[in-house]
Amino acid sequence: MIETNRPAAAPVDDEPDLLRDQFRQLLRYRRLIGAGIGIGLLGGVYLGISTADTYVATADVVLRAPTDDPFNPSLAPDKAINIGSERQVALSSSIANEAAKKLGVDASGFAALRSGLQVTNPPQTMVLRFTYTADSPKEAAKRANTMTEAYLLKRQEALDATRDKMVKGYKEQRDPIAKQLDELSKEIARMPAGAGRDAASSSKTDLQSEVGGYNTKITKLEALDMTPGRVTSAATAPTATDGPGVVMSLALGAAVGLALGLLAAWVRLVFDPAPRSEGDVARALRAPVLGYLPRDRTGGGPLLAAGEADPRLAEEYRSVAFRLAYDARFADRRRLLVVAPRGSSETAAAVAVNLAASFAETGKDVLLIEADLRTPVLASQLPTDAGGRPRWSQTSGGPAGGRHSDTEWPDGRQLVVDAGESGSFDLIPGERARNVPRSLTSARATRLISEADSPNSTVVVLAPPVLSYADALALVDRVDGVLVVCDPRAVHRTDLSRIRELISGAGGTVLGAVLHAPLPGEKRGKGKGGPAPVGPGAGPGTGAKAGKPVPQPQPIPYEVAEPEQHIPGDGTDTVALRTVRMGRR
Repeated sequence: MIETNRPAAAPVDDEPDLLRDQFRQLLRYRRLIGAGIGIGLLGGVYLGISTADTYVATADVVLRAPTDDPFNPSLAPDKAINIGSERQVALSSSIANEAAKKLGVDASGFAALRSGLQVTNPPQTMVLRFTYTADSPKEAAKRANTMTEAYLLKRQEALDATRDKMVKGYKEQRDPIAKQLDELSKEIARMPAGAGRDAASSSKTDLQSEVGGYNTKITKLEALDMTPGRVTSAATAPTATDGPGVVMSLALGAAVGLALGLLAAWVRLVFDPAPRSEGDVARALRAPVLGYLPRDRTGGGPLLAAGEADPRLAEEYRSVAFRLAYDARFADRRRLLVVAPRGSSETAAAVAVNLAASFAETGKDVLLIEADLRTPVLASQLPTDAGGRPRWSQTSGGPAGGRHSDTEWPDGRQLVVDAGESGSFDLIPGERARNVPRSLTSARATRLISEADSPNSTVVVLAPPVLSYADALALVDRVDGVLVVCDPRAVHRTDLSRIRELISGAGGTVLGAVLHAPLPGEKRGKGKGGPAPVGPGAGPGTGAKAGKPVPQPQPIPYEVAEPEQHIPGDGTDTVALRTVRMGRR
């Protein structure tokens, strides 16, 4: 036999699904992406405007080393010339000074003259490319050519000075020897023939050879071609600006801004403590996401979704109930505890009510227990009518009317909620108690929850936020199936992990999660700014809908309600069937 009541396993995401999910997560930070695009567009506008009147002229110079035979293939120019050093010389202040003299630039404009020049060397060449940027095309070409001429002139002077220095050194070494040779020649002329004359003649030959060597070196240096280089491409006035243009600048700025915005969004995503996707929620709770409630645009939304004009919300609740019904952990005991993590439990109340209506629609006997004894409001927000007391509260000698005789909760009140086409279900309304934990763990509360043991019965319990009060944990050992209702943008992953640990430690099981969008007027992560809460005594004309704020009921854990306090929906008044909007819990 195949077991059908089995919780569905979460499907394994493939690579395209993960990429799509990550892209959707990045789109959550639209403001960062928009800010990045805006900054990029501003930068593009600045680039387009700043380069609109910028002109660039270029001149190329081929360098050559001094040589006595330019056609000798054994001479490697790159061995004789250090192109990197020559580039630094071209950018030096001495070249700029020479150009400033020719251009008539004074000292105040010297820095601007020098800053407009760029000198580059194309790879594997002996070419220096002089690029000058100016505000006008003629000025750019003029200054580029002047800088080129100044560099060639300075290099010519440096080469000539080096040759002249070497020639001078050789002459200084040759002249003493030449003088000695002249004196020796005169002495030999006066000497008689013999051995002494022969020795002097030998010395004369040596001196003549040495003087001839110096003369050869000097002649070779004087015969060198000292041309420093030649201009292969003179600068001409450019016909268009150097900038990319306003349109191209805007496109480039938008692309760069988009990249910056995506990077900022990715960094924000990495450090965002909130769950980034349904998968993060499922991993933190170790339970599936059973549904995602569609965003309500009606300013609060109905507490009972059945019968509304937009059927999407009701269908989502039916889908969640269907998935719970086919979960073996819930189908075995039919007890469900609905809680929110922290803050407002308004949506959790709506989920509990609509799940009860969905279960009632399937023909089950549903009992909804409002275990929120600190701010109970369901009795005033649902179309209710007084019903019979639970079986355990029918005592002999007890009052037969709807007025309760005991101030402790549960006091035996049981209301019938008309859910329209879905049918009806029973409601045990909450009431402020003097000792909330004792009331929740009392024998009467246990007997109420045990109603689910009856055939075809289901019990749904609504508790306060689990991280705000310990009330939900006091019920977990009897209502072990827990449904967490949260806004993924207003809760942290650590909060969800803590909820799972607390519920597991108390002996319960997280059956799943129901996610919802932020409430209308509610800031992310905060319960402020929304409509004023509707208290238990609010009527149809009061509350946020009538424009008059009603103070939120505060927990009174150590006070006892007045014995004759009127409680709406206890059978002493008539409540008309109506559509009630959710109030702030």
